[in-house]
Amino acid sequence: MAYQQLAYLHLATIVPAFLVGSVLLASRKGTSDHRILGKIYLLLMVFTGLITLLMPAQVGPQVLGHFGFIHAFSLLTLYSAPAAYFAARHGNIKAHRGYMIGLYIGGILIAGAFAFAPGRMLHHLLLGIG
Repeated sequence: MAYQQLAYLHLATIVPAFLVGSVLLASRKGTSDHRILGKIYLLLMVFTGLITLLMPAQVGPQVLGHFGFIHAFSLLTLYSAPAAYFAARHGNIKAHRGYMIGLYIGGILIAGAFAFAPGRMLHHLLLGIG
């Protein structure tokens, strides 16, 4: 699959994850809606983490001719999403909360900020620069 196709597939998972994650952070916790939206959010984040591992680094140094610094966020996502799920399943709400907040901040906000860096596709698409 071409890089551009992977990028659009990534956007198709991360944009709804951002929206659902925002709703989850702002809404009441522990409800049936929270549980359903949480599962959707975690699935979207796992898919986005897998997709991004397939995308070669376009900016900065590469390891093995493919992976870059931004891939650390993919690994963070692929660790944190299942950890958050299992923490909730085992009643460890404090750990669940920590994983979910870290996933949202690291996997969406910080990684998203890097995605708009000069030389990246989103920088060019949204700002018309590069």
